[in-house]
Amino acid sequence: MLKLVIGNKNYSSWSMRPWLALRANDIAFDEVFIPLYTDNKADKDRLLSFSQSGKVPALIDGEITVWDSLSIIEYLAEKFPQAGLWPEDRAARAHARSVSAEMHSGFLPLRNECGMNLRRPVGAIPMSDDARANVARIQHIWADCSRRYRKEGPFLFGRFSGADAMFAPVVHRFRTYAIEVSGDARHYFDAMGSLPAFQEWTRAGLAETLVIERFETV
Repeated sequence: MLKLVIGNKNYSSWSMRPWLALRANDIAFDEVFIPLYTDNKADKDRLLSFSQSGKVPALIDGEITVWDSLSIIEYLAEKFPQAGLWPEDRAARAHARSVSAEMHSGFLPLRNECGMNLRRPVGAIPMSDDARANVARIQHIWADCSRRYRKEGPFLFGRFSGADAMFAPVVHRFRTYAIEVSGDARHYFDAMGSLPAFQEWTRAGLAETLVIERFETV
């Protein structure tokens, strides 16, 4: 069976992405949890035993190890084509991969200023102009996809896809930092919040007891 090595659900946005891709598509896997930020050598050594990158997430499939969230989603899309992690239509598939890659490599001001922390009390913070530009761009992506593909379902490309897995942690950030979401982007925001797998991750993250001063910002 597949193994997915993840960090704390409260903080680890990168872990959330492939976890959600698996759970939302009912793909069986064993979850291997390794707490982050503990300064515990045993935890660090255990993580290195799964992935030489020393980071989460990592997917173990027999003798194959895949690390990096987007790479894991690509691997799952090839291994489980029936899951439809990328749209069948070539143009939509290219669009989905493009916005996923943009999320993967961009939006650094928003990441740095609004870190993933599900247990943080909900409330707005002052944001830089660059972070506000990130917010506007993300909402444009959500609204544009919603308008193009809403006839096929409530997610970015109709049915749940790898693109939704990539953007899921941002939904949490918008909620946590009380960022207003309106119009067509709001339809997507609400759809993600109603996804059972999204809710399952959220409940688990809120139940975690580890509290740290620093947290993952990616």
